[in-house]
Amino acid sequence: MAKAAKLRILYGEGDAEVLAQQGASMENAGHSVQQAVGRKAVQEALSKGSFDLVVLGPTLSRNDRHHLPYMVKKANAETSILVMHADGSRHPYVDACTDTGRNEDCRDNALGSGGRSRTII
Repeated sequence: MAKAAKLRILYGEGDAEVLAQQGASMENAGHSVQQAVGRKAVQEALSKGSFDLVVLGPTLSRNDRHHLPYMVKKANAETSILVMHADGSRHPYVDACTDTGRNEDCRDNALGSGGRSRTII
């Protein structure tokens, strides 16, 4: 069985504790993860580097989960976006989203597809 490609991921959350826990889980799955707490940190990271996938966590505000996908695509139109909240289901720039409260397996499935699934996981 072929191993999934290592992704360069920018992972943003509003809560540093959640970010550390979930970010470590993504790194354990073999991905390169840059962590950012809050909207400003996500925007700063986007201006300094390129990513295969941007993951916007549920502890970011609804406003941040809405506006950051525009910033991601402005920085690099090829970057995929995974929103870990059902808010992303109607956003035109979001490639995949999870329903609020889903477990790590759902997130890992989305990461395995590079975030390129439009369905709610």
